[in-house]
Amino acid sequence: MKVLQLIQTRQNRGAETFACQLSNHIKKLGHDVLIVSIYDGDAELNFSGEIIALGANLKNRLYDFGAWKRLANIIDSFQPDIVQANAGDTLKYSVFSKVIFRWDAPIVVRNASEVGRYIRSFPQKLLNSFLYKKVDQIISVSKASEKDILNIFPFLKNKTSVITVGLEKDEDIHVINLKPYNTKHIVHVGGFSFEKNHKGLLKIFKIIQASKMKVHLHLIGDGPLRKEIENKAEKLGLFDKISFYGFVTNPLSYIKAADVLVLPSIIEGLPGVLIEAMYCKTPVVAYDVGGIEEIVNPDTGALIPLNDENLFANATIEVLRNPSQTRIDTAHQMVKAGFMNDFITTHFIEAYKQLLQR
Repeated sequence: MKVLQLIQTRQNRGAETFACQLSNHIKKLGHDVLIVSIYDGDAELNFSGEIIALGANLKNRLYDFGAWKRLANIIDSFQPDIVQANAGDTLKYSVFSKVIFRWDAPIVVRNASEVGRYIRSFPQKLLNSFLYKKVDQIISVSKASEKDILNIFPFLKNKTSVITVGLEKDEDIHVINLKPYNTKHIVHVGGFSFEKNHKGLLKIFKIIQASKMKVHLHLIGDGPLRKEIENKAEKLGLFDKISFYGFVTNPLSYIKAADVLVLPSIIEGLPGVLIEAMYCKTPVVAYDVGGIEEIVNPDTGALIPLNDENLFANATIEVLRNPSQTRIDTAHQMVKAGFMNDFITTHFIEAYKQLLQR
C-alpha cells in the first residue's frame, strides 16, 4: 500500500508530529509513505522518509492553482492508494487539487479537534460542506470530535470512524531536575494559541499562588501569543514564578519531572500531552472539553468544568498536596494498553483497507 500524508508545514505541532510518527510505523509494516507539506518550514520532523514541500502561498490558499497542480503532479508520480489530510489547510488543498486535476486516490481526513468551534459563519459552513462532501473517510481522534463534526455535517454519517491519538514507546526518558529546588512544579505543554488558554492558566496560577504554596509554572511551547502572555505574567506579578522554554525536543523529560501537568484548553480533540503525562506517571488536571473526558475521569485524573478557574486551581493544589498513586497507576496502565502508536497504526491500516475495499 502507498500512503501520502499531507501536512500543513514543517512545524513541531501535534498534527504534524503524529503524522510523522504514524508514517514511520506504517513504513515499518512494509508500506510506502510520502509526506507532503503545504507550506515551507524549518522544523526537523522525525520521519525516516521523504518530505516534499509544495511551497504554497498562505495568502492565496483559496485559489492557489499552482500548488494544487504541484500536488496533483506528485500524486501522479507517487500513485498513492490513500491521501490523508492532517489539519490546517490540508483539506482545502487535497480536495481542490483532486476536483480540478482529477486524480483518483481516496481522501482520508484526520479530524483531530472540534471543527464546529471554528466554523462560525454561513460562508464558512458552505465552503466546508462542499469540501467534506468530496472526501471518502473521516477519522476522528475522539467520540466527541466525531459527534461534533456529524452535528454540523450529518451527511458524513456513513463516512466516519474513531481512532485515537497514540504515543511512542520510550522506556528511557532522560531525567531532568526542574528548578527552583524545594518547590512544587506545574508544567503546561502547548503552543501559544487561543485554544490553549494561557490567559486562563495565568489566572489559575494566580489563585494557586495565593495559597502560599511554593510553586513554579513551566510553560513548554511557542507560538504567536507568547509575547502577550509574557507581558500579562509580568503585569500580574507572576513573571519570576514562571519559566518560558519555547519549543523543546524532550517534552517528556519536563512532564516526567513535574508534580502535575495542567491543561486548561478551551478547544481540544484528544490531546496527546495528557496521554504523555499518564505514560510518565505525572498527575493531570484538565478542563472537560472535546474528548478529554474519554481519558480523564475520577480514576485517571482531575476533570474540571470549562472556565471554573477556582475549582481548577483547588484541584491542582489538592494534587500537589496529596497525589493519588492509585490514580496515577490506573492512568499509566490505560495508556500502555490502548494508546501506543504501534497499536494505533494497525487501526489506521485496517481503516485504509476497508475504504479501498468499498
